[in-house]
Amino acid sequence: MRHELIGEAGVGVLLAALAMERGFRATIDGSASDADEIAIRAGANSELDSVVPVEQARLVETAPAIARGASGVRAVSAETYTTVDGLRRDSGMRVNLPLRGVGSQGPGLRDGFRLIAGRMFASGSNELIVGDSAAREFVDFEVGREIAFGTTRWRIVGRFTVPGTIFDSEVWGDIRTVQSYFGRGPSVQTIRMRLAAGSDTRSLASWIFADPRLRLDVTSERAFARAQSQDLSNAILWLGWPLALAIAVGALAGSISVTYSSVKARAREIATLRAVGFSGRAALVATLVESTFLAGIGGLAGTSAAWLMFDGRSAATLGSNFSQVVFSFAVTPDAILTGGAIALVIGFLGGIGPAVYAAKATISNVHRASS
Repeated sequence: MRHELIGEAGVGVLLAALAMERGFRATIDGSASDADEIAIRAGANSELDSVVPVEQARLVETAPAIARGASGVRAVSAETYTTVDGLRRDSGMRVNLPLRGVGSQGPGLRDGFRLIAGRMFASGSNELIVGDSAAREFVDFEVGREIAFGTTRWRIVGRFTVPGTIFDSEVWGDIRTVQSYFGRGPSVQTIRMRLAAGSDTRSLASWIFADPRLRLDVTSERAFARAQSQDLSNAILWLGWPLALAIAVGALAGSISVTYSSVKARAREIATLRAVGFSGRAALVATLVESTFLAGIGGLAGTSAAWLMFDGRSAATLGSNFSQVVFSFAVTPDAILTGGAIALVIGFLGGIGPAVYAAKATISNVHRASS
């Protein structure tokens, strides 16, 4: 029926929006560890806004709440962050890509980091390693190629992955080289730290706040990641829900119209059943069940189509640092349940009027209406 197709479209649109939001949020959340902390300049809204003098970064390394690695070195990574041009494979559009300058501690503070091709960049060189997602979505990032950022040429020597995280969308280079070529001086944008056993965000933040030389905001990496993703997640939902609901209203109007037509076409049959003993309540319930069932079929079709079209599909969008984040759509069980529930509600509401009409159908009423 026509209204089931409209309902199917509404469910599909909603699931597409939910899949995008869930996939983006999962990528951001997957980048975070409960044991890791992020420090940026006090008052900064993102890494790109932050500037932390190297003296402050060195002071933070002495914090007692920070863990020590196997070699006894504090688990701290002071990093610089900037953006460079990238060319998308699908559209040929130039966009911002995140370029991160890291030291020897950087990879170890990303759980799951591994090189999948080539090698690590050499210290002090114009060499880069590129995240797996970035290499798939953008051109000229194959291992062995050279690429120009500004007036400087860089060589891609490795490809890495930190699966399901925003780091998979980044390009990494030696921190000193990145600082030099991008005019950052000795300052950094972010200090990433791993907490020692028994320590927490509050103890580390209290230690930093107590030192007047440190003007930093400290938060857990998970809280930082969620705050960074909140605006875009909300924007996706604010776009998807109104569009899906507008289609749902159209589906409801279509459901009422088509169900009325169906009931009227079978009015004599319904009246005959009433005459041989079926109650008005039975006719009402049967019509509601039929309308809801058909809408459920439409919702199932819309859900299946959305799952086939979007689940696992890779996409890139602008993140909080004005750079691209590559993520995969995720049609999750809760999104499927939401879409299915909306389809059933459309069918039920659309069947109320026709069900009341069916409940009142009698031989005399039908004969009078047809004469």
